Amino acid sequence: MKQLKTIRYTGMGIFLLGLLIFTITPFLGEIQVTDEIFKANLSENEYANLKEPLAEISKQTYNTGAGFGSDFKRVFNEVDERLKANEEWGKVMWTPSSDTALKLVMSANKGVVASNQLLFFLLTFGLCILGSLVYILTDLKIKGPPGIKNDGIYHDSATNRGWVGMLSFGWLFFFYIILYFYPYIIADTITLTQPIKSWFVEDEVPSKWFLYGLMYTVTMLVMGVRMIIKYRHNKYQIVRTITVVLFQLIFAFLLVEILPTFGLPGKDLKNAWPLDYQFLFDWNVQDLLANGQFGKFVFVWGISLSVIVVPVMVYFYGKRWYCSWVCGCGGLAETLGDPYRQLSSKKMWSWKLERWMIHSVLVFAVLMTVFVGYHTWNVFQNPEMENKEILFGFSAYDIRNYYSFLIGSIFAGVIGTGFYPILGNRAWCRFGCPLAAYMGIVQRFKSRFRITTNGGQCISCGNCSTYCEQGIDVRAYAQKGQNIVRASCVGCGVCSAVCPRGVLKLENGPEDGRFGNEGPIVLGNQGFELKDN
Repeated sequence: MKQLKTIRYTGMGIFLLGLLIFTITPFLGEIQVTDEIFKANLSENEYANLKEPLAEISKQTYNTGAGFGSDFKRVFNEVDERLKANEEWGKVMWTPSSDTALKLVMSANKGVVASNQLLFFLLTFGLCILGSLVYILTDLKIKGPPGIKNDGIYHDSATNRGWVGMLSFGWLFFFYIILYFYPYIIADTITLTQPIKSWFVEDEVPSKWFLYGLMYTVTMLVMGVRMIIKYRHNKYQIVRTITVVLFQLIFAFLLVEILPTFGLPGKDLKNAWPLDYQFLFDWNVQDLLANGQFGKFVFVWGISLSVIVVPVMVYFYGKRWYCSWVCGCGGLAETLGDPYRQLSSKKMWSWKLERWMIHSVLVFAVLMTVFVGYHTWNVFQNPEMENKEILFGFSAYDIRNYYSFLIGSIFAGVIGTGFYPILGNRAWCRFGCPLAAYMGIVQRFKSRFRITTNGGQCISCGNCSTYCEQGIDVRAYAQKGQNIVRASCVGCGVCSAVCPRGVLKLENGPEDGRFGNEGPIVLGNQGFELKDN
């Protein structure tokens, strides 16, 4: 046992070494952006406006993308504001300066990482994967036979909001902030993925989304192994984990990268509105319709998936078919986020907050879609129109930007994943996902799905409530033998997997009696009822 623990901690050390190297790569650059690089990577309008102000920057050598990006953004924004003040609208650049800065850094980077891409890929991704697998597989031997055990999750600083959890939260939080809003800082980190990007398109420079997609997929694959080992006593969990990981690997990563090599749009075909909030954006519709029959198929499929497939599947199988078997957000929550599922609040105030927040986001998504759809229709009628007030005095361009920033970036990204060690693994799915809200309404009022309970067998151990990532007090239903019919339930089945008595069962049955068992509390194996006097 002592030897196994030594190997286990060695695996953890290998992982932490890889993570450390990954974290310091942004500080290993050597960046000198010459006038030729500016001219090659800026539009004609941008280059004409910025040529003179950027002359001083082109003479400097930067050690980090952060240093260059800060100076470039300052010059870019100063020139843009001056053009706006002078009402020189034909010269105003509008381009997001952060993404432009990233493109320039990627073209000018000559540091040690850029010169040794494969080596640093192996020292980061390679060591993290190796260390994680050693830790996970050794943990299997240490914990012994299959089955969920009360093994001190609330006494572990990694899973009880302790110092390890806080460090994990800090790393995830700042990574998401940098990825979304300051990507030029991690230009070297993006560069080290070039060997993998070249497998799909030779010599094409990877983007920040390629780095994120690769990290996302690799994390789900590795933590999926952990999930299968942990729940190896439950076939439902094994099949579900394999399925959701394959959907991420094939549809959200491989196809998105492979399709463009055939001149086709790289779209995640499992994304449904309103989770795919960009579906009716004018540029997205134009891109799809301009890509021949395949593009038109993707457009029609997106509408059919959202309007027909989603509600029909929810009727027969509940939200679980998507949230726990298909969705990438749910897949990351079920793999990377599994150690934190017990941190989901079960208090009444959190349930009330959940209902207000998630349905408010759904309303916001619907209104945004109406505005954007109306705008897109007008763009097709008049391709030269500008993004100005078009409906009820509001600009669809502004509304979609607010939604993209507040919901798409801050809520779904920074909070949704970064806050796993604080709020549990399904904070986004529970409080913010508009698709979950949409499916939840269908599941609550028109679905065959329910979780049935056998109150006579319940020993009130509380495992089910502890491990419910959606904050449902499952034990309260189980004690009374009531069916669990909740809009928020994603049907992950972990409550059933951790029950030592087989009290809980996920079922798809007739709607009649779905809300049954609301009567007297059932006690004992013989179904004795406690009646009122």
